[in-house]
Amino acid sequence: MDPRIREHAETVVDHSVDLEAGDDVVIVAPPEAADLVTALHEVVGDRGANPVALDANDRFSRAYLRARDDDFETPSHEQALIEATDVYIAIRANGNVTETSDVSPETNAAYSQAKQPILDERLSKRWCLTQYPAQANAQLAEMSTEGYENFVWDAINKDWDAVREFQSQMVEILDPAEEVRIVSGETTDVTMSVAGNPTLNDYGEKNLPGGEVFTAPVPDSVEGEVLFDKPLYHQGREVTDVYLRFEDGDVVEHSAEKNEAVLTEVLNTDDGARRLGELGIGMNRDIDRFTYNMLFDEKMGDTVHMAVGRAYGDTVGEDNEQNQSAVHVDMIVDMAEDSYIEVDGEVVQRDGTFRFEE
Repeated sequence: MDPRIREHAETVVDHSVDLEAGDDVVIVAPPEAADLVTALHEVVGDRGANPVALDANDRFSRAYLRARDDDFETPSHEQALIEATDVYIAIRANGNVTETSDVSPETNAAYSQAKQPILDERLSKRWCLTQYPAQANAQLAEMSTEGYENFVWDAINKDWDAVREFQSQMVEILDPAEEVRIVSGETTDVTMSVAGNPTLNDYGEKNLPGGEVFTAPVPDSVEGEVLFDKPLYHQGREVTDVYLRFEDGDVVEHSAEKNEAVLTEVLNTDDGARRLGELGIGMNRDIDRFTYNMLFDEKMGDTVHMAVGRAYGDTVGEDNEQNQSAVHVDMIVDMAEDSYIEVDGEVVQRDGTFRFEE
């Protein structure tokens, strides 16, 4: 086994979820990630905790969702498992990135709604979402298998204390802020209040790799328009050039160059899906290329991402409303050229360079 896999597992266990002896651990992973699941079992055993592994096979999911109608109920046995666990580790790796592309967006939306209570419970635990470098993901990134392995493990197995220190400079700017404005070219000019909402420093804990600072907009404060000029894969489909226009916090106009129906179903999931739940600023310059993998792409330096849907509870102040939704879909704006981030009227990043880097 590649020694970087063991290092990856140790980073998840010791840094991301801070595993303790006696913890009950759920590991959810597809078969492509078997080596990492094996390494995690070794490390979890070393730490005296108790693992159980679940198979997150996209073929299984596709078969089930295509066989069902849209009348889903929350699976109580799955919820009971998550309620009983202390730590939840999810691993992404694909055998076929478009395996679920022929499941209707309506079915996916209905299933997401039914599973929202499980998501709520899972987010209350110590959890980590990470990536294993599977061949299908390498192909989507237009990289060789070896090149993609190097890319993934270089982004994951690093000095996260140094990342935390660097990113804390942006946290210090954003955390006390009242208003943020994002401008990029002629296509993006959006403002939002973040008053009273904490800014979090993502240095490889819940998401591995880390490399962003993020907060939640006040739901009804978002005004303006955004063109997300980086594509995303959602529900096994590529969605490109997403355009959203906001009034009083709600999406009142939307379009996409490709697979607009997928975007429409996301926005129609529930009332909260038409509002922003996250504003994130990418700061990880070791992630230096776009790979069609949001876990990495949203962390790229010179980018901003915004998510429609659910806001993370830790990013919402006590006196503010938390946007609730069964979905959380991130989308990216390239900020490398003709762009700036303004915080309380002061430019803090221009064309990808932060003021503390000048």
